[in-house]
Amino acid sequence: MLRIHNLTTEFPTRRGAVRAVEEMSLSLQRGQIMGLVGESGCGKSVTLLSILRLVARPGRIISGSIHFEGRDILSMAPAEVRRIRGADIAMVFQDPLTTLNPVFRVGEQIRESLRVHRIGTGRTSRREERETVLSLMKEVGIPSPESRYWQYPHEFSGGMQQRALIAIALACRPKLLLADEPTTALDVTIQAQILELLSRINSERGTAILFVTHDLAVASEFCHWISVMYAGRIVEQGPVDEVIADPLHPYTEGLLRSIPRLVKPRRRLSPIPGDVPDLIGLTNRCSFESRCDRRMPECAERPVSLVDVGGGRHVRCILYE
Repeated sequence: MLRIHNLTTEFPTRRGAVRAVEEMSLSLQRGQIMGLVGESGCGKSVTLLSILRLVARPGRIISGSIHFEGRDILSMAPAEVRRIRGADIAMVFQDPLTTLNPVFRVGEQIRESLRVHRIGTGRTSRREERETVLSLMKEVGIPSPESRYWQYPHEFSGGMQQRALIAIALACRPKLLLADEPTTALDVTIQAQILELLSRINSERGTAILFVTHDLAVASEFCHWISVMYAGRIVEQGPVDEVIADPLHPYTEGLLRSIPRLVKPRRRLSPIPGDVPDLIGLTNRCSFESRCDRRMPECAERPVSLVDVGGGRHVRCILYE
């Protein structure tokens, strides 16, 4: 369904170009849930924005291809991309409070997707759209949808706002859902409810999901496949159970060592040493070299490619070349 090949997105600065995403390659099948995991600033959100061609200026996509159902999104005319957004590919943004318009009622904001993508074809009326919105609000777990339809975003709790964003994304029954940390800033109970909702949507509708998170524990429970990002690059990919049980890249190992254990045998947390590197000038060496406990002199001398190690697993490390 979705195939990204060698995608590079950069932001020019006075010091040089910052490549927020570099040589990104991944593929997503129909009905699959893929987790895009990494610490803050590694390029996860920019990847989602690049798929929808929503990278804000002066940022730009400088190379690569993004094929959705065989069509290259990067070569489409702007009008054609707008027809895909919201209809075939929808996105759940990270912060619902800043994404929802505070001066419009929630129900009308959900209805807007139907109006934009369906009224022009003459297939739906305002009454049918409102009935669809009420059904959607009920489906995503918003209680009393008839009264909630007319409320404003500030009258919703954080979890309810997130459900409203999911309803907006599902309004036109998209084939692919891009979820940018939809459980951030939610308590554990609401987080579990949102994940259960997305899982039900995936199983009942067959909607493929590209799920961005910094939490490996969440990804291990929710996703089928996982791609680990660091400094704009994919450093490891594979089936989620295999990656969690037997991580190959030192960065993935470091992330797993940083997760607290509540069951025996307990161990001391082992944080990844050092800081995230400057993204300017990383092209000619391994981006994790300065923080890796298994680094070799060769790691700082040349770029490292993503290696296929079999079984659907890939890793960007000199140890596997």
